[in-house]
Amino acid sequence: MQLELTTEKVKADIEVILVNKKIKENKTILENLGFKGEDEQTALLAESKKLYIGCSELDSESIKIAYSNAIKTLRPTKFKKIAINAKENLKEIVEGLILGDYSFDVYKSEKPKEVEKEVFLVTDKIKQEDMLDFEEVNAVCNAVNMARDIVNTPPEDFYPETMAKKAKEIAKENNLGCKIYDERYLQKNNMGAMLAVARASRHKPRLIHLSHKPKSAKKKIVLVGKGLTYDSGGLSLKPSDFMVGMKMDKAGGVAVLAIMDAVAKLNLPIEVHGIVGAVENMIGGDAYKPDDVLYARNGKTIEVKNTDAEGRLVLADCLCYVQEEIKDIDCIMDFATLTGACVVGVGEYTNGIMGNNTTLNNKIVKSALKSGEEAAVLPFNRYLKKLIKSDVADICNIASSRYGGAITAGLFLEAFIEKKYKQKWSHIDIAGPAFANAPWAYNAKGGTGAGVRMTVEFIKSQI
Repeated sequence: MQLELTTEKVKADIEVILVNKKIKENKTILENLGFKGEDEQTALLAESKKLYIGCSELDSESIKIAYSNAIKTLRPTKFKKIAINAKENLKEIVEGLILGDYSFDVYKSEKPKEVEKEVFLVTDKIKQEDMLDFEEVNAVCNAVNMARDIVNTPPEDFYPETMAKKAKEIAKENNLGCKIYDERYLQKNNMGAMLAVARASRHKPRLIHLSHKPKSAKKKIVLVGKGLTYDSGGLSLKPSDFMVGMKMDKAGGVAVLAIMDAVAKLNLPIEVHGIVGAVENMIGGDAYKPDDVLYARNGKTIEVKNTDAEGRLVLADCLCYVQEEIKDIDCIMDFATLTGACVVGVGEYTNGIMGNNTTLNNKIVKSALKSGEEAAVLPFNRYLKKLIKSDVADICNIASSRYGGAITAGLFLEAFIEKKYKQKWSHIDIAGPAFANAPWAYNAKGGTGAGVRMTVEFIKSQI
């Protein structure tokens, strides 16, 4: 799909018309088709060369969904030139089109033969603000789609070394700093928790560090991502049904890579570091075991009670790395498909935000909602913290109770945050929205790019 912002009259094959409940033309035909101008309704009148899309409320998300439905409806048709009135809501229209047009057919031997669409966004006057909005939405949405592609890629074709290679490509394209560390670095720096998770896989772990360092940066933000390229559960083996889809367990790390791509393309005046722990959790004679005691980079000991609670082990060492290697950090955010408990607690569509600083957590929620993502704060408390105490080590990798599992996982990570950063850190559990088991809104089935839009919006809010 090609998008063009224009002030010229376009001789289009099809015109897209947004209807907010009240039908103003072709009323009888549309009513006969059952079209009422409601959310997610479309009506294609081919002879009239018009596509009507419904939108019950003219809020940002409804408009995005309406235009995503427009491009989905038109994708299989032979109409090439599409005209859209973009005098208002330009950002929402572009976002809906780009995210709605996404599909993943890399592994299809017979790909659908579709006519590439030329979409003309018609307006009276193109202001500088319009061009900036247009470029920004393109950069962010293309980063989201890149994240979707990576999450959807099977584990046989995307593993820690591949993730490191992708990080190098992103760095080269955007002139980012890039450091890649292998298992020898992890061993030398006593990152025993991350090494343990990686031990049974034939694919060796990688610690990835990308950096965007503009001159006169206003703040320094660090993003940390769980990059489990596949999670079998380890010796605490998942049931077979629960293993299907575990290619999505890299979504936190992938979000960090995509955010770095967008931040660089927008050249935001904030220093941003992106750290990813890329690991595969498998079974074998060398697998780490329940009852093992692991040593994290900061010397803290961890009693393993479940090898399927592996993401927090990887993040623990990555968080220690961040606090040791990067100075004077203003904000640390970690991203992970960490717990099924978060999905149970807030649903499939919502990110769970946790941390000690209520103001920071609420700012992230506000940024999420403004960007179009859903988010809710899950509160810490002293009683849940007691559930991750260990009799033989400093901390357990799972709680002694099944209840509050998302929060106790967040509290586990909090134990690896130094005192000076306790109020500057937030944990984002993206387990629900990171992967769509069925299409919803402008998301196709599969990876959604969760975390990307909300974080870019949050970073912009710090300027």
